Amino acid sequence: MLKSPLSPMASKDELKYWIGFSRIPGIGKVRIAQLRERFVNLEDAWNAPVSELKQAGLDSRSVNAIAALRPRISLDDEMEKLERYKVKVLTCEDPSYPPRLKEIYDYPPVLYVRGNLLPKDDPYLAVVGTRKPTVYGRQVTEEIVADLVRSKITIVSGLARGIDSIAHRTTLDSGGETIAVFASGLDIVYPADNAKLAQDIMEHGALISEYPLGVRPKADNFPQRNRIMSGLSLGVLVIEAGERSGALITAHQAVEQNRDVFAIPGSILSPNSRGTNHLIQEGAKLVCNCNDILEELNPTAMAQQLEIKEFLPANEKESQVLTQLTSEPNHIDEICRRSGLTMPEVSSTLAMLELKGIAKQVGNMNYVLSSRVGKE
Repeated sequence: MLKSPLSPMASKDELKYWIGFSRIPGIGKVRIAQLRERFVNLEDAWNAPVSELKQAGLDSRSVNAIAALRPRISLDDEMEKLERYKVKVLTCEDPSYPPRLKEIYDYPPVLYVRGNLLPKDDPYLAVVGTRKPTVYGRQVTEEIVADLVRSKITIVSGLARGIDSIAHRTTLDSGGETIAVFASGLDIVYPADNAKLAQDIMEHGALISEYPLGVRPKADNFPQRNRIMSGLSLGVLVIEAGERSGALITAHQAVEQNRDVFAIPGSILSPNSRGTNHLIQEGAKLVCNCNDILEELNPTAMAQQLEIKEFLPANEKESQVLTQLTSEPNHIDEICRRSGLTMPEVSSTLAMLELKGIAKQVGNMNYVLSSRVGKE
């Protein structure tokens, strides 16, 4: 567990200056590098007069921001808040800083973490999409994410409503580990109704942010946040996105970061599929199932996935109901009619198939066959 804000490579005294500079807008990787080159350490930079900050090569806007804000920042209070919220701070010089994230041009010099980041060589995949998914989008997210988790893929997303939340929750329900990237300080869960989900994620993964505690989410923070999601990951999967969806920003950032982009195709008549269909036209890999992703990211995981055995019905009723299940939703009344079984027989059989992970109810008594099950 993360019990201290101390960084492995920075003393407590040195770390608080990294934190102080992270509280000043515009002081990112480039400015920190300039300060590190000019001064022996960040403590000297923090206490330097304006004239020396200018000599370090900082532009006037950055110098003025430091001069105006540092007298109002209590570094000791910052450290106390981090202890209280059990937040760990990773600087870009720490060995535990995610190495894939450090590959991108504008990686954050400081990361705030609640929970536990997983081993640095674990495969991460970002899953993003609309905040208002259709039944199709929800079904696809649940099935593909569950399959990815079984193949030991860590799911990264942004804790937003819709696809993000479904991806996180499905990962947890499938026994996997997930990372939520915030567009605010880690003491502010946005949206607030995802507070329980955020707590669960901390126990099976991590919440991370480049923003210090107390920073509230604002519109500009979300595109910035998205670059971290893609930067952490081997690739980005977009599931349902409109023409102006923020998920498309993540996909384009992934391209700039030399990450793979995957997209779920959808109806040309659905507004929620216009963005994903366009990504496919631009060269994103079309995804119909988990294996389409695994063969690009993790051949070993794909081999494990292909070893999943076909389900054998336990009795004739299961066989009859199973023949009526497909990847498209079928209402229980229709299953009764086509199978010739009574409603109680179909209902109890479907309940058993759900327990076995073979069938899934997708709402309003409509059932589908789990994507990982093959039929003869």
